[in-house]
Amino acid sequence: MAPPVAERGLKSVVWQKIKATVFDDCKKEGEWKIMLLDEFTTKLLASCCKMSDLLEEGITVVENIYKNREPVRQMKALYFITPTSKSVDCFLRDFGSKSENKYKTAYIYFTDFCPDNLFNKIKASCSKSIRRCKEINISFIPHESQVYTLDVPDAFYYCYSPDPGNAKGKDAIMEAMADQIVTVCATLDENPGVRYKSKPLDNASKLAQLVEKKLEDYYKIDEKSLIKGKTHSQLLIIDRGFDPVSTVLHELTFQAMAYDLLPIENDTYKYKTDGKEKEAILEEEDDLWVRIRHRHIAVVLEEIPKLMKEISSTKKATEGKTSLSALTQLMKKMPHFRKQITKQVVHLNLAEDCMNKFKLNIEKLCKTEQDLALGTDAEGQKVKDSMRVLLPVLLNKNHDNCDKIRAILLYIFSINGTTEENLDRLIQNVKIENDSDMIRNWSYLGVPIVPQDAIDNRLDSKEWPYCSQYPAVWNGSGAVSARQKPRANYLEDRRNGSKLIVFVIGGITYSEMRCAYEVSQAHKSCEVIIGSTHILTPKKLLDDIKMLNKPKDKISFIKDE
Repeated sequence: MAPPVAERGLKSVVWQKIKATVFDDCKKEGEWKIMLLDEFTTKLLASCCKMSDLLEEGITVVENIYKNREPVRQMKALYFITPTSKSVDCFLRDFGSKSENKYKTAYIYFTDFCPDNLFNKIKASCSKSIRRCKEINISFIPHESQVYTLDVPDAFYYCYSPDPGNAKGKDAIMEAMADQIVTVCATLDENPGVRYKSKPLDNASKLAQLVEKKLEDYYKIDEKSLIKGKTHSQLLIIDRGFDPVSTVLHELTFQAMAYDLLPIENDTYKYKTDGKEKEAILEEEDDLWVRIRHRHIAVVLEEIPKLMKEISSTKKATEGKTSLSALTQLMKKMPHFRKQITKQVVHLNLAEDCMNKFKLNIEKLCKTEQDLALGTDAEGQKVKDSMRVLLPVLLNKNHDNCDKIRAILLYIFSINGTTEENLDRLIQNVKIENDSDMIRNWSYLGVPIVPQDAIDNRLDSKEWPYCSQYPAVWNGSGAVSARQKPRANYLEDRRNGSKLIVFVIGGITYSEMRCAYEVSQAHKSCEVIIGSTHILTPKKLLDDIKMLNKPKDKISFIKDE
């Protein structure tokens, strides 16, 4: 069967692994099964396959394991779940006793390591009803072809909150994140050298040490893997404070701009056309979106109308032919034309919505932001007085408080900190006392700014130490030893190259995601895979930062002890 998603890296790799370790493992010709998913595995499967792909694998219906369901005792059930008490207890309720079992038999596949207490609970309760019970080691979401998330946004609070009472929660989250990162490396067939940014916080160091130890343990017990030593790749672990500037700047590339300025939730864009409200999913299945998402908004606005014109002229040229064969060909092409036009209408609406917001308030703001971020103006002259650059933004009544806070932060970053007196005056004058923690709480992250020198092996080993022995020589240049056995894994054109796997504790921005693709494009022999606990927008980040010094309810998603 052809892969369900076009050959676009991580999504395809994850689907192929799920297919091999789950569906191929329990498939029987002509047999249909019911599939049970929890919250995490629902997101995981939705990220890499469609319902039609599950049908091809013999799945007739997909159910939520948490919800009450009618029994279907003549059918077998496939459980793809996380190894947590909540999910395991839901499974056990389905197989309370032989006379009350909801399904004929069960095939259980856990995303990663199942703790002994849960495994023993299953074994003691209903072992006779179980045909398979396996761990597949995929505990992350392939968000894009070169982007992954662990889907743990609460990690930001537990890693950066100053409350000493959160220490236990932080340790548990660090352990859980380390386990998840190991599954990223294992899915990519990599045992990378693990490095971390040593300053100014110790989160990266602690997480890197945990990941290194768990990688070592994983490859010791994984009998199927041929990888025992380090591979020609690196894993960089970084605290969110390593680059504060990019998190608050207004971006003018299409994807980053759209997610910053428009109310896009769960990758769903809502728009109006012909007086009707419509929705569109921004996803990699859409070739046009993949092509234009990292381009400057001005380029996008020029390109889409040209494409629409090209399609229209092609359609007219085809319609001009009156032969039966020409008409037959036109009928075949009509759905294709409609699909292309629909995509272009979506993205044209998206681009125009972005520009309406831009023209209204953001255009002048962007110039100020660039001057503050770069320390030079558009003519290349050094900015001598950052406060003089900032003041027009603060005095402009058209800018909302969030935009003013972003500008204040850029001002503070540009001068490497300010005095308490100056900060108080700024907060009072702009009347943002209720949101002042969006500024003050950055101190819990630290704000080092790091040059991107990893590809060419120019990272300072004191600032970016390895956790253990040096791995095989870093291979960003693409050179490969003749003794190294080539591995037939994802993206054939990069088979002999290296991977730079990046993990940012506390969220990544859309501009950072774009950089992963741009660096990979510039260095053909090295692919950058970037990931984090979750995906950020500037507004979400500021909201998270504001909450750092507030109490928070006990964490709910940590894996059971």
